Amino acid sequence: MQAASDNPLSHVLPHPLVTRDADFGFLTQDGVITMLSDQIVMMILAAVLLCVVFPVLMRKRQDSSEIGRMVPGKFASFVEMVCEYFRKEVAEPHLGAYADKFIKYIWSVFFFILTMNLLGMLPLGTVMPVLTGLHVGGTPTGNVWVTATLAILTGILMVFNGLRYGGKAYLAHFMPGPIYLKPLMLVVEVLGLIAKIFALAVRLFANMLAGHVLLAVLLMMILQAGSALGTGIGLGMAIPIVAGSVALNMLEIFVAFLQAFIFTYLTTLFIGMSVNVHHDEAAAH
Repeated sequence: MQAASDNPLSHVLPHPLVTRDADFGFLTQDGVITMLSDQIVMMILAAVLLCVVFPVLMRKRQDSSEIGRMVPGKFASFVEMVCEYFRKEVAEPHLGAYADKFIKYIWSVFFFILTMNLLGMLPLGTVMPVLTGLHVGGTPTGNVWVTATLAILTGILMVFNGLRYGGKAYLAHFMPGPIYLKPLMLVVEVLGLIAKIFALAVRLFANMLAGHVLLAVLLMMILQAGSALGTGIGLGMAIPIVAGSVALNMLEIFVAFLQAFIFTYLTTLFIGMSVNVHHDEAAAH
């Protein structure tokens, strides 16, 4: 237990809660598959909050008066403002006529990622082991498997709806140019598609992981200084470190919103590039 607490990565790495023996090659290098972990619990909690608590808050009105019952509450007004922004400023410019077909997915992606990011900032990984003996907490978006799954879902939407709405035009954009360059361009375009999915996954994962690792390292310095140099020096170092940690926490709140927005914006952009490819071909002609 002590060794784990001395490792800052213990605050960001997944902690299996329920495992089963399995052999899926490189996916199960230890011969086990994780059925439930602290990060999976946080994903379930985020889903429950969005499916159960979120609608309740959205139905709240300003007050019980005749006019107040028609006015959304502060939380509902904020959510409506965010949804309207994504529809008008993000979806419609990039998706055009297909904006309403994908706007629900865009909203869901943003609020799901944002909820997971914010839940990951709660110190549950420190409190829950003491109260329950189970390591529950952590940031799911700090796990590359989570962000990769979200990115692959976007990739599936890109390809499926590109074929659905673009048909031959979507396939043709993989092999532009003269006939002798088409095989090479096919490889380049396929690699470009994979690169888009990879960028979605790694950008969100790396940014969320880096902030939590830095915060864990700063707080660990207090304990290390106290044990190596004495309690007085440890307390003296705690003042600037805690002040820096508070500032870093404020920055992480901003990053939580920013990275949810960037992932959602890029998702919209990539889907728009797939479903509107026939419009681009017509404009080129």
